[in-house]
Amino acid sequence: MTIKVGDKIPSMTLNIMTKDGPGGVSTDEIFKGKTVAIFGVPGAFTPTCSAKHLPGFVGNADALKKKGVDSVVCLSVNDAFVMGAWGKDQKVGDKVMMVADGSAKFTKAAGLELDLNERGLGLRCQRFSMVVDDGVVKKLHIDPPGTFEKTSAEVMLGEL
Repeated sequence: MTIKVGDKIPSMTLNIMTKDGPGGVSTDEIFKGKTVAIFGVPGAFTPTCSAKHLPGFVGNADALKKKGVDSVVCLSVNDAFVMGAWGKDQKVGDKVMMVADGSAKFTKAAGLELDLNERGLGLRCQRFSMVVDDGVVKKLHIDPPGTFEKTSAEVMLGEL
């Protein structure tokens, strides 16, 4: 079942790239006591994700923070090395936390998986965006596969 407004974010450990290499980060650490803008993408370095989705959140990170967001998080079913490299490539800096869900544990627990095996891409995450307040989903948008309409930073800004 897909996560919905009012649901609590699943509690688990995900991965990020640190200056010392891959490291764990708990969802409790990411969300507890904070308002978080989180968005998920089907894959790092993919066309729409690299040209529109991630750049929109990087470019609007300050505006989101002015509207009460404490942090912006990008999640993908990639490993921490790929997410770290993608963040560098996209010049994310400290504007967006690049979170790896390499085994799709969070994606599956939230019911946001997208099966792209027929296209040789394996199990991925649907394109989504959420506003999460202290671990509880307050706003949620999911774009149908192949589209990018409801999950942009601009849409999120308009709703805050």
